[in-house]
Amino acid sequence: MAKWSLGELFGLKKPPPPAKPRPPESKFHAVSIIPGKRACAAAYRFTGQRFLSAHAPRLPLPTCDSPHCTCRYKHHKDRRAGPRRRGEVGMMTAPYSGAERRRTRGRRAEDRY
Repeated sequence: MAKWSLGELFGLKKPPPPAKPRPPESKFHAVSIIPGKRACAAAYRFTGQRFLSAHAPRLPLPTCDSPHCTCRYKHHKDRRAGPRRRGEVGMMTAPYSGAERRRTRGRRAEDRY
């Protein structure tokens, strides 16, 4: 006896297969967790943290006690937030003002033997 689905019997098309997740645009693509309305304490604990996409915790979080989790991800191009060096902010770096202590280049005399 042949098995028929309701879609085949009524001429309906099968639903398309679920879309595969896209690979991140860059190696350092990151996400942060945005707590939704009535979010659990676990979601607030991760506020402000960025995770590499491959290592981000799955939503809903394992300790979520909300019946309908509305937390979501916010996507970022990079895991780092903001400039990290003086030169990236437009400030000049101060030159070294100490005395030069190097006398010769190369190996120390006692290391030669």
